[in-house]
Amino acid sequence: MKTWLRLFGVGLATSLTLAAAPSHAENYPSKPIRLIVPFPASGATDLLARAIAQKVGTSMGQQIVVDNRPGAGGAIGSDMAAKAPADGYTLLIATTSTHSIGPYINTHLPYNTETDFTPIGQVATATNVLVVPNSLPVKNVKELIDYAKKHPGELNYASSGNGTVVHLTAEAFKAQAGVFITHIPYRGTALAVPDLISNKVQILFDSIVSGMPHVKNGKLKGLAVTSMKRSPLAPDLPTVNESGLPGFESDTWFGIYGPKGLPADIVNRLNSEFNKAIQSQDVKERLAKLGAEPVGGTPAQFAAMVKKDSARWGKLIKDRKIQVD
Repeated sequence: MKTWLRLFGVGLATSLTLAAAPSHAENYPSKPIRLIVPFPASGATDLLARAIAQKVGTSMGQQIVVDNRPGAGGAIGSDMAAKAPADGYTLLIATTSTHSIGPYINTHLPYNTETDFTPIGQVATATNVLVVPNSLPVKNVKELIDYAKKHPGELNYASSGNGTVVHLTAEAFKAQAGVFITHIPYRGTALAVPDLISNKVQILFDSIVSGMPHVKNGKLKGLAVTSMKRSPLAPDLPTVNESGLPGFESDTWFGIYGPKGLPADIVNRLNSEFNKAIQSQDVKERLAKLGAEPVGGTPAQFAAMVKKDSARWGKLIKDRKIQVD
């Protein structure tokens, strides 16, 4: 009887303690939330983050402060987020570059992208457009591949730098098409466009937002987009997938993370708020102007997508022996 009473007392005390324990999200947020953007202000990631943060902040009743922490390909800002307290007041907007490509390009990162972050949700995806000079005698992807095979080593492709999505997209194209094209890195695709127009370089997988204006004004030819489905920003352009390279896909994803150990109720609250924000009409319109489309989903779906995406880029980097000095 004494043993039973003792066990009953322990069980009762535990139940009362659990009942009395407040939910982490009950009074959350009670102060502004910091959203770290690991890239410079006015870039695509920054503009996208601000568009979504404003909406989420209004809904949650607290300002979400965008904090730009650029450097080292996004590693500086990502490291700050990874080492922040797991209380929901420091978040990170990550991208393909920081969490799918970064770990394979920079093997000395001060954090582990799989274990040092808590996935909250994917917010958007953006595609690239394959553009070439008007003087290049090709009208579509198939003709570009045929031309490259007939003129091995004569074509150059521009990128926004070693290890970037633009660089790796072109390498994926080369690998699947079986062509030899020389890489010419630039400090951003904007610097490469004049050389593309003048035919000093012949191929660029540019952001659809920055690339399409040159197509529309007739300075460049757009051959295809790199997403699996056509983009509403260029509905007349086919995908690379439907133009001769089945299965080809290269998008840039954007997603929200917190530090590891973020309580589940806060994760769920944030996931719900971000999902709601990206489905609002005004945010959809702002994302469309950036060439991005809302995605949404659960934290588990986001984590699974990043894992799959990382494996794909990691294999390409290993197979192509891509290194960044």
